[in-house]
Amino acid sequence: MLKTVREQAAGLTKDQRNAFVAAYLGWAMDAFDYFLVVLVYSEIADDFGVSLTDMAFLTTATLVMRPVGALLFGMWADRKGRRVPLMVDVVFYSIVGFACAFAPNYAVLLVLRLLYGIGMGGEWGLGAALAMEKIPAERRGFWSGLLQSGYSLGYLLAAVAFFGIEPAFGWRGLFAFSLVPALVALWVRSRVEESEVWEKSVRLNRTPAHQVFRKPAVLKRFVYLVALMTAFNWLSHGTQDVYPTFVKKGLGLSPDTAIAIAVVYNVGAIIGGMVLGAYSERLGRRRTIMIAAAAGLVVVPFFVLSTQVGWLMLSSFLMQLCVQGAWGVIPAHLTEMSPDAIRGFYPGVTYQLGNLIAALNLPIQEAIAERHGYPPAIAWTVVPAMVAVIVLSAFGKEAKGIRFGTTAAQAPSTAAADTA
Repeated sequence: MLKTVREQAAGLTKDQRNAFVAAYLGWAMDAFDYFLVVLVYSEIADDFGVSLTDMAFLTTATLVMRPVGALLFGMWADRKGRRVPLMVDVVFYSIVGFACAFAPNYAVLLVLRLLYGIGMGGEWGLGAALAMEKIPAERRGFWSGLLQSGYSLGYLLAAVAFFGIEPAFGWRGLFAFSLVPALVALWVRSRVEESEVWEKSVRLNRTPAHQVFRKPAVLKRFVYLVALMTAFNWLSHGTQDVYPTFVKKGLGLSPDTAIAIAVVYNVGAIIGGMVLGAYSERLGRRRTIMIAAAAGLVVVPFFVLSTQVGWLMLSSFLMQLCVQGAWGVIPAHLTEMSPDAIRGFYPGVTYQLGNLIAALNLPIQEAIAERHGYPPAIAWTVVPAMVAVIVLSAFGKEAKGIRFGTTAAQAPSTAAADTA
């Protein structure tokens, strides 16, 4: 296991490392700000005098707008390159995230979270495209898993910031602090060179992006990937978003205990992403996803029925090891399935349209919890999502190891993309 990870982790150039770190930090800071709401939305609800169900729509608002950001920034990146749109994106979401600290009421905060969703939607697709285009094809698995674990790192940092900042400055102080790490991500991003794959594809391929997208194979794969990412996002948000509230409100444990549990399960998420991402180079992208999701099904009863802190930590650690282990394959998988000409647009929009469809997950969980309690609310949403991930992956395709920018009309509909 360690040998596989070490082999894929070594040997990047300075520019490849800079590109990866820039994408990683940008994604981590996106998740940091997103999960600030998840960690404190019961506190914000008390301040603004709204219900938890209403507060859950703050996360829904963010998820709903992410496809808009993926579309706008993705189209810009395919026309003008990855570097400048990524820098503009981090500036945009940094300012909006900081402004959340000064929201006078629920309505203003809701508008700000809508705007933040645009920035968050632009981040993942562009960052993943830039990083995966620069990483050697035979090492994408590990770096894909590590890149996706930036989401878990952002959650982990949000939990740590909660411990250090919220007691003294409240939830507003958390949002104000989010500006600092975002500016660090911007500084790193300013040092990254443009994607050579994008520059080469521009020289070789003069076909307009909309014509590439009209190809039946490309469109069919787009629909399939949206369905896959819907299941993935339903699974991820179903196991994460309501969980701190379940621990605090459902089990009556302290906020500090809930955050400590969040720290533990995000460590599991980071480990799962790196290890299973690396092993996807041996096992294949789809097989790795199916193994991780099947293992997650075994963990579900412990995850939803545990009541003691030790069992909560263990079951949530194992759950996120599986869920984010499956997710660790996704940056490589989606970028490999994307045509060169629209790689800025294609992965991000499929990902974020899946998020859009899954955006009602948290309000649905809260509504079920009000009637039946949190264990059924989690289980009834998570189990179908896991089954859908397994089934869709089993009947899908992959393009593991495909060389980006090798032909003018490269698209993942050829024999190379149809290999299992």
